[in-house]
Amino acid sequence: MAPLCLYVVWSDLRAMKIPTWSTDLLALVFVVLGVFLLPVWPDYVLRFAHFGVVLAIGIGLNGIGALGAGDAKFMASAAPFIALQDVGAVLFLLVISLVAAFVVHRLCRAIPAVRGIVPHWQSWTETRRFPMGFPLGVTLVLYLATPFF
Repeated sequence: MAPLCLYVVWSDLRAMKIPTWSTDLLALVFVVLGVFLLPVWPDYVLRFAHFGVVLAIGIGLNGIGALGAGDAKFMASAAPFIALQDVGAVLFLLVISLVAAFVVHRLCRAIPAVRGIVPHWQSWTETRRFPMGFPLGVTLVLYLATPFF
């Protein structure tokens, strides 16, 4: 999952877009590997409800302009990977990742030497939007890599 999440982070920083194929691949990975990784069949099936609920919330947030469509698709595709009992911890992790990503992005954007490494990144020039794929991708990687979840 880490390479796919890192691609999403890079793509959103570079072009302020999360490609649909990447969110589709994320969902497909769960569909294929979830059967083998989740020990209880009903738990695997129930995780698809996570997708629907998060997609509905994401569409609503996108409708009011709170986040982009790619962000909503990524969150929905990532939702089945998260156990229901871990939602609170993951939301806390997302808040920490969001604050850290915002600070890092804004600091890097303000340093000409760093900004000069990738001057074509659209996220450097955006003034109203923030590349949410950055904290979303980091959150999923941290959640899946952390042994205490």
